[in-house]
Amino acid sequence: MTLGTLLLTAVTLIAQPASAAAPTTIAYAQRTQTWELVLTNGDVVEVPEALTKAPKDALSAGKEAPFLVSGDGRHLFYYRTSDGLFVRRTLNGEERVVSRRITVHTIEEEWPLVSDDGGYVITETSAPGLGVFIDLRNGKVLPPPEKTDTWGFGGFSPDSKRLLLGGDRVVVFDRGLRARMRLKTRLSPMALANDYITTAVPVGTWGKVRKLRLLNLRTGRAGGTVTVPLPRGQYIDDLDFDRAGRLIVRSKTKTGVAIYRVSKATGKATLLRTMTRPDVDAWVLPGDGSYELWTGRKVYRG
Repeated sequence: MTLGTLLLTAVTLIAQPASAAAPTTIAYAQRTQTWELVLTNGDVVEVPEALTKAPKDALSAGKEAPFLVSGDGRHLFYYRTSDGLFVRRTLNGEERVVSRRITVHTIEEEWPLVSDDGGYVITETSAPGLGVFIDLRNGKVLPPPEKTDTWGFGGFSPDSKRLLLGGDRVVVFDRGLRARMRLKTRLSPMALANDYITTAVPVGTWGKVRKLRLLNLRTGRAGGTVTVPLPRGQYIDDLDFDRAGRLIVRSKTKTGVAIYRVSKATGKATLLRTMTRPDVDAWVLPGDGSYELWTGRKVYRG
């Protein structure tokens, strides 16, 4: 996911009124009785077409239905109430079915992931591997690359032009799932910069991570481990690069989320923004996956 737009929308929403020249985008989504969008101009827009929970006739009856916002804040994705299909639309646009393979019956079995530009969707599955790859620019649903379904998803590049997947090798694919870079390594990077070479690797047990290192996919060289000195009780809960190649970390706090820029050399964390979660059942930021530590009202770190 890409966090540059999130940083901008957070500043617009919390620090100052939106400028007349600035386009209105989605600052975050929240779930009360229905899903709602809170926009960067302060408006709140209901989305009654979006399911909040899987219906009684679904395999996952009563489970919370994912709702996603692309990292650029321009696209929303949800399971619609009329037929349970997973759809995409913009604030003022019409719904478009992402894939008929992603339905309300896949909730708790598949988890959609969305590129920053809202134009590419991948699903992770409860079984090993990934489900479907959909390029919404041309409507193509692609099979798993290189005839194997055992891939693990690492991340999208901030410009949404590349996908980082891992298996017995770490491979960078373009949107057509053509391999552009590959490296045999035991490391598991989870973020890819816009140079398509630099990746970030968390070090430690996920959920309690405060260390990371960089890995160059061209040379295979990994940098030294750096410690990110986050406040007590906070950890690296999301790791990414922004469009300028800076390393960005999001960390759950007692009141919401803190966003930091992290030095690649020293690990020094510079606080960019804090966001206080609204008093609602669920809260989704642009670029979030189907579930983040800060999504639900009551979340316990493992």
